[in-house]
Amino acid sequence: MGVVNTIDRQLDAPDHDAVRASGAPTAATDQTPRTFDYHTAFGRNLGWVTEDEQAILRQKRVAVSGLGGVGGSHLMTLTRLGVGNFNITDLDSFELVNFNRQIGASMASLGQPKVDVLSRMALDVNPQLDIRSFPSGISTDNVEQFLDGVDLYVDGLDFFAVAARRAVFAACADLGIPAVTAAPIGMGAAFLAFLPGGMTFEQYFRLEGKPENEQLLRFLLGLTPTGTHCKYLVDPTRIDLANHRGPSTPMACELCAGVAGTNALKILLGRGDVIAAPRGLLYDAYSNRLARTWRPWGARNPVTMIALSVARRQMGKRQKATPQPAKPMSRIEKVLDLARWAPSGDNTQPWRFEIISDDHVVVHARDTRDTCVYDLQGHASQISVGAMLETLRLAASRFRLRTTVERRDDSPEPEPVFDVHLAQDATLEADELTPYITRRVTQRRPMKTTPLTTRQREALERAAGSEYQVIWLDTPADRRRMARLLFRNAHIRLTTREAYDVHKQVIEWNARYSEDRLPDKALGLNAVALKLMRWAMKDWKRIRFMNRYLAGTWLPRIELDYIPALRCAAHFVLIARNEPRTLDDRIAAGGALQRFWLTATRVGLHVQPEMTPLIFAGYVRDAVRFTQNDKAQTNAEKLADRLEQIIGKSERGRAVFMGRIGQAPTPTSRSIRLPLARLLKSRDPQEPATP
Repeated sequence: MGVVNTIDRQLDAPDHDAVRASGAPTAATDQTPRTFDYHTAFGRNLGWVTEDEQAILRQKRVAVSGLGGVGGSHLMTLTRLGVGNFNITDLDSFELVNFNRQIGASMASLGQPKVDVLSRMALDVNPQLDIRSFPSGISTDNVEQFLDGVDLYVDGLDFFAVAARRAVFAACADLGIPAVTAAPIGMGAAFLAFLPGGMTFEQYFRLEGKPENEQLLRFLLGLTPTGTHCKYLVDPTRIDLANHRGPSTPMACELCAGVAGTNALKILLGRGDVIAAPRGLLYDAYSNRLARTWRPWGARNPVTMIALSVARRQMGKRQKATPQPAKPMSRIEKVLDLARWAPSGDNTQPWRFEIISDDHVVVHARDTRDTCVYDLQGHASQISVGAMLETLRLAASRFRLRTTVERRDDSPEPEPVFDVHLAQDATLEADELTPYITRRVTQRRPMKTTPLTTRQREALERAAGSEYQVIWLDTPADRRRMARLLFRNAHIRLTTREAYDVHKQVIEWNARYSEDRLPDKALGLNAVALKLMRWAMKDWKRIRFMNRYLAGTWLPRIELDYIPALRCAAHFVLIARNEPRTLDDRIAAGGALQRFWLTATRVGLHVQPEMTPLIFAGYVRDAVRFTQNDKAQTNAEKLADRLEQIIGKSERGRAVFMGRIGQAPTPTSRSIRLPLARLLKSRDPQEPATP
């Protein structure tokens, strides 16, 4: 390769463009500033490489195809390693969609050719670089010219550029040039090397004569035989092979640059073990896994062939199941699609939406007092409706819409109706809680006992608003008192027929997610206890038998109530300044609750409601008999006294919500919501458009 090219060079973009217009590969030429010194610039590499090795790197030429997600990072990493010569190619210009992952993408580079931008960036690091640009991309016509004098090829082509990738790797095999690819998969890097004399790219992937979708499938499975990334893909619909689109992350691109750069160093300097095909490396930062893969015979490996067969079937099913493109949502539908994620008791979602116009929606609410023992006089449902209306307000702010809510006076309390009007307000900013609407979740498993910070407490208290105060029960003694209270409270829940009837209806068995109930895997019980619980709940007689002769309440009370009550940062009680007496008071309380809960999510905390002690105490306070079980009724009276001792007599009447809070992993199972289409209520054509 000889010494580094030191011919006169011009840094400005117009000269690059003029050279590019000739259509030939060119050397980017720039005047080397006198202040630049190669040995000083890359001296910190020494120790990991010797001075002689650094000099060797300076002489090497590396070809990088594609300067997008990984290619640009490859170029900059190898430039900082001290490699002195590059052949680079990319036929695209930077766009806004590149910003999430491509090192050269910025407002300053929008619309500019990637080869120009990355050349300038690399020359800013090492003005002595010899960079030969191929702005028209790679094809069979110019691939040998692109690889002329190259010591190593580093693949940075787009995942979907199958034809170009095959052409370059085939030419590398013919010319005896080592070639590496590091693919950004999920939040990790999949690495393969194809070395002279070893297995070739084609021998490993077997793409010849296959249709494009099959080629893409083979390429993906060959890179990631373990499929680790699939476990945390949250929205598979974002993968669109037909239109050559897929999700990406900046972390994966930077990890790829590190893996490819390290192996480039080993190949260029001839030291260190390079894992070559059919062996590969797969590091996934999200799942904390490093795998050394081995697929002898590549795509002809029996394991790979089985995986391909399964993947083809899954792809076929997905294509068949893919519905016709849905009609784009209107603005009001987008607002309601977020609003529906509000919390409600047992995921009952006691509301339906009636769209009158793009700026007017009617909310038809209802309570479950007639069917649910936990909905005393409909108060719990009314708080849920208040939380939903607050969520609707937050969702509207994302679209710069200001909401006003009016309750229809003529609507009955068990079925209140609300008119929500939305008005455009250019000065309105999206509320900071809006991104957490769909992330808020109930955590029923034990949490960390790490105390809340002062900042967390202050944020939560501000979120509740000036009309509410928060009682914190956070000392070890407080948690023990609450654990005993909840343990006794659970006995009432598990021994009354009225509660059993509710539980039987609201649990969805063998479910990780549920649209309108509670999935059993989110309850917090271990697998054995879940199976026993499912068996027992098929019949009330089984429940009574277990409770009477087998101490059937002990296991769920300990696992679901006592231990979680001890394992949290704090218990809290949301107290209204004035005792809630009306429907509107409880609607307001629901709004405060939702702000509190979303703020907890924003500051990295999880919440589990502990409402049943308040509910049973409310029955006692109002002298309402809620069960035919005399013992349970008596226990509720004792429970009300204990609750009063913990939070105070006057506070008990003003308490609107109670729960526990703390740090914990995000639950892998949760209640989701009914799709918006099932929550929409058709308007009677005879009814006027406005109330």
